[in-house]
Amino acid sequence: MATKRSVRSVMRGASGALALGSLVGVDAVRAAVLRRADPHAGEDFALIEGDRSRIVRSDDGVELAVREVGRADAPVTAVFVHGFCMDMTAWHFQRYELASRWGDDVRMVFYDQRGHGSSGSGPRPSCTIAQLGDDLMAVIEQTAPTGPVFVVGHSMGGMTALAFAARHRRAVRERLVGLALMSTTAAGLSSTGLAASLENPVIDAFRLAVRTSPDTVQRMRGAARRIITPILRAASYGTDVGRSVQAFSNAMIDRTSVVTIVDFLRTLELHDESAALPVLRDVPTVILSGDADIVIPFAASRALAEGLPDAELVRVRRAGHLVQLEFPNLVSDAIDRTLVRSLAAAERSHRAG
Repeated sequence: MATKRSVRSVMRGASGALALGSLVGVDAVRAAVLRRADPHAGEDFALIEGDRSRIVRSDDGVELAVREVGRADAPVTAVFVHGFCMDMTAWHFQRYELASRWGDDVRMVFYDQRGHGSSGSGPRPSCTIAQLGDDLMAVIEQTAPTGPVFVVGHSMGGMTALAFAARHRRAVRERLVGLALMSTTAAGLSSTGLAASLENPVIDAFRLAVRTSPDTVQRMRGAARRIITPILRAASYGTDVGRSVQAFSNAMIDRTSVVTIVDFLRTLELHDESAALPVLRDVPTVILSGDADIVIPFAASRALAEGLPDAELVRVRRAGHLVQLEFPNLVSDAIDRTLVRSLAAAERSHRAG
């Protein structure tokens, strides 16, 4: 396991992402099991709200809510990008575990993606993976204008990191020292995973209403949520995480606007970030995914790893989509290990150059 000491030793020399019926059935079974145990009872999942806050303005004017941990002049900045229907608090366990390991050597930056959490919402045409990549660039430029950057992305956050790499190649070349991609894919989800589960006439009608009739949106909001929410909840975990963690993630899903959910479905289905893979070929990367993930199946992570042959591929047995909440220590270990490897590679490159 990498430790706070191992990060520091490197830093001294460094220069500086099923059918509805069966899903709901799985959800009901898990709910029954979860009533028997709660390993995180009493956990304060709002602690991140005490971290210092700021607003980053995206290139199209949308305001993004940001929280920061660690020295502003830390030698390296790690930026955490959450997934679809989540917010920055989805990194709750990593924020506290990694802060204790890294201390003042690494500043951590967390933010809410547009339309999620406390961030603003852009117009429907801006709800694309490409725009999210530009938002990540804005966060990096405004929170860490200089120095090495390490990016951690889960699900749609991993897609965001890939879009950032494809669209901002100079920043990757000059600033990005490492990458952690979790439960994500470089290709769209038009035939598998979440998008296939949401093939439903009510969702199709809601998509149309979002574009054409605000009054209809209000009337259909409840029906759309009754279809979408059980799918997202059921797909979250492969094991019994306990009531507290389940309630925590359910609350994030419930807080996400149905309009935001539907606006992003199209880009999730069709996006293609494969242009990022050659750009990232020499960037130390870990690709981590649960083999019980039905939102983005493990096969997608394997395909992503084939495009990044030097990346470490981690298969988390029995984990569902929210692997950072289900197996937090394993995820923190992978992030820490990859950061250490990234900084060591950057130091070697600096010495050679």
